[in-house]
Amino acid sequence: MRIVMISDVYFPRVNGVSTSIRTFRRELEGLGHEVLLIAPDYGAQRDAGDEESWILRVPARTVYVDPEDRMMSFSAVMALEQRLRELQPDLIHIQTPFVAHYAGVRLARRMQIPAVLTYHTYFEEYLDYYIRFVPRSLLRWSVRHLTRRQCSQVDSVVVPTRAFNEVLEAYGVRTECYINPTGVDLSRFTQGDGERFKRRYGIDPDRPCLLFVGRLVQEKNIGFLLQVVARVKRRIPDILFILAGEGPAQAQLRDEGRRLGLAHNLCFIGNIQVLQELLDCYCAGDAFVFASRTETQGLVLLEAMALGVPVVSTAKMGTRDILSARRGALVVEEDVAEFATEVERLLGDKALQRRLGREGRRHAAAWSAAAMAMRMEEVYLETVDSAFFFGQPIGCKE
Repeated sequence: MRIVMISDVYFPRVNGVSTSIRTFRRELEGLGHEVLLIAPDYGAQRDAGDEESWILRVPARTVYVDPEDRMMSFSAVMALEQRLRELQPDLIHIQTPFVAHYAGVRLARRMQIPAVLTYHTYFEEYLDYYIRFVPRSLLRWSVRHLTRRQCSQVDSVVVPTRAFNEVLEAYGVRTECYINPTGVDLSRFTQGDGERFKRRYGIDPDRPCLLFVGRLVQEKNIGFLLQVVARVKRRIPDILFILAGEGPAQAQLRDEGRRLGLAHNLCFIGNIQVLQELLDCYCAGDAFVFASRTETQGLVLLEAMALGVPVVSTAKMGTRDILSARRGALVVEEDVAEFATEVERLLGDKALQRRLGREGRRHAAAWSAAAMAMRMEEVYLETVDSAFFFGQPIGCKE
């Protein structure tokens, strides 16, 4: 098949959507499909880990509320129509609900091909952190109305977890929905050197370390993790919390860390662009800690597990699917004392660390990127077959 993906974000912008697109593209091409991505141009920034021959970069401007993001030019996207017609794509896969959605729907209608939409983000909770001047009730109504509208404009919807499928059902979405998470490329997440990472950053090899990998944003609930670290510090004074990632909440998190007396217990290392350095970073953690309330999947949990790193996490929204088996992880409520107690228990029990590490590797193997790509292939085929079967002009849903 020839698949056109369109997204408002992609590398060098680091987030779960970017990772999902890259992972599915690699696996789908391994199955013999062709993938083309339409994504914003970030100017001089480039991602060293990705060749660009399969990407059409579109002129874009900075977004006021989040300078890391870009807003693509709608007209510039539509100007690609003739080029896309020459490619003769079988479908358009929309990855984000902004310019990408409306341009993707219009292109699909004009070319009479199906449109598939993946919902990656739980916007009902996410937007509360960015749009504080709008009443919460009005914001939620608007998000639900917009979600129903957007889902009605496409031929099928993909969600990464059962929890998010339940959210869309509660919204009243009637379009066919498929549950298909992003998998982990197990051939890439095989071995890291935690000691090498610690040497690189001047960390004592025997110092106990907790790890978080992800965007430094309020919706990740990192402030709660800082409170956990402050409580753990009472029992383990030299505890070090490593945060790998960047984001608009970084300065606020540094200030909060100082307020909690953690100035010497936090290590902000920024984004990691080289895969081996990321693997080393994961393996430097005695435990991976996570407490996001809005996650639609939680891919970083699987990455940690694939490398044998024990996880301590809450199980909210999408992370419930990964953590429901309670393999490779200690699952706790969002309670500082309880979370800290489990972290301390794990750090003090090497046998428990080894057991969770073994369990995590086996559990992550069931979430392989290859298996998830084959499921996505089935979604594409069923969507195309369904559009032809019902005899409607494909891509023309209203």
